[in-house]
Amino acid sequence: MKYSVHGFGYRGMATCSYGISLIIGKPGRDEAMVTSLKVIESGINLSGTRSMSTMKVPTGARQVALKVTMLSPGFVYEPYAPREPIPFWRRWFTPSGWRRTKEDLILEMKSAYAISRLRKVTGYSKKIFYEHAVKLYKEINTLMADRDTSSLRKLVTEKMYSTLKNEIKRRESMWSSVHWELIEPIVSIRTLRARMIALDKNDLDKSFVQLTIEFTSKQRFEAYDSKGGVISGDKTKEVLVRDIWVFERSLFHPGAEWRLCSRITL
Repeated sequence: MKYSVHGFGYRGMATCSYGISLIIGKPGRDEAMVTSLKVIESGINLSGTRSMSTMKVPTGARQVALKVTMLSPGFVYEPYAPREPIPFWRRWFTPSGWRRTKEDLILEMKSAYAISRLRKVTGYSKKIFYEHAVKLYKEINTLMADRDTSSLRKLVTEKMYSTLKNEIKRRESMWSSVHWELIEPIVSIRTLRARMIALDKNDLDKSFVQLTIEFTSKQRFEAYDSKGGVISGDKTKEVLVRDIWVFERSLFHPGAEWRLCSRITL
């Protein structure tokens, strides 16, 4: 049996596998199949407990080894949302402020831990990653403008690919073609959040890391009808654009690449 989870192959269409257990009842009894995907909150115990799914084994059941192919978790773990600023006096001199400070500290520790694991396993460098992220940002937007869904497939997860393909179809219903241009260098880039999704509590290297990145850049855009007439935008003018994208990478598959798994709208 093969259990598929949202996600497309990495560049080169390689796949990755890990082992889980399939619980099957003995003959003559009702068969029960229970699979467990353990999602660990950053792999660290910040509050004294870990949040993960549990698996109950039926009496007299036997375990049969099974391989599962997973290319992407298919969701964004703890999507980024800006925290409301609070006054200095409230943060440090009220119980609600102390609780908020603790929550903020836990969020920062989760990001720090995910980056630490990423650096240990892959040799992550912020400078090199930012260069690659800008390249992906430009390439994906260009492919969207050119309606090149074939090339786009390699740079995004399966769930994101479906979303972008539908977006391209909506554009086609309104515009015959578009011009999109990124003015380089971009204005700024920064990491808003880092999270790790662990598949095995006993082997934290079997994980995915998601980095939420904010791009601020100047762009040019113009849309045309079937006769080449301009119906939206103006490519002679630069527009300041802020985008928040979530990139994802496996830590346990050789040759894994960063891919876009989501876009966040605030």
